[in-house]
Amino acid sequence: MNVDLSRVVRLARIELTSEEEHRISPQLAAVLRYVEKLKELNVEGVEPTAHAVPLENVLREDELRVSLTQEEALSNAPKTVNGLFVVPKIVE
Repeated sequence: MNVDLSRVVRLARIELTSEEEHRISPQLAAVLRYVEKLKELNVEGVEPTAHAVPLENVLREDELRVSLTQEEALSNAPKTVNGLFVVPKIVE
């Protein structure tokens, strides 16, 4: 097994069969060659980023809106107690 593959396998805490080792080893080598090729790029003046495209908060502002009353929300519930939904216990 390739030294790089054995290290990755150990760090990932996975077990590979011999067949998987032979199949994955060249794939990992290709990825590492590509990373080495990327190191040749001149990135002087390029600001580090976390994302390739700028991200903005896509959540809307909180604003008050008309909503259901408690009675309306509970009106179709099979069972309620003290203004709350009663649901079956699913964890023992």
